[in-house]
Amino acid sequence: MFETLFPIAVLAALVIVTVVAMAYLPELLARKTYSKRKLAPYECGIIPETDARDRFSVKFYLIAIIFIVFDIEVVFVFPWALVFKDLGVFGLIEMGVFMLILLIGYFYIVGKGVLKWE
Repeated sequence: MFETLFPIAVLAALVIVTVVAMAYLPELLARKTYSKRKLAPYECGIIPETDARDRFSVKFYLIAIIFIVFDIEVVFVFPWALVFKDLGVFGLIEMGVFMLILLIGYFYIVGKGVLKWE
């Protein structure tokens, strides 16, 4: 058993050492010279007029989360559609429940007014 696990342990150790080295060696070896010009955002040579760290509206984040939810829905529905005939009635009921849960969630966010852009 030792002969089969030893190469995996060596590989795991090498991966860990490499990741740690790649993460921390630049921090240790790099020169640390900070200036106002280096900390400013680069705007194609144009001097920035305002702070580049602007706040986004929460609505952008809500739209992004909704997009991710429905994108994950597509990830589940597409493979199901490919093997629909093999799954039979159980697969149809299972996907129906999944779609019903998503539909309830959609009507909930519409009812809360999340999709109204004001």
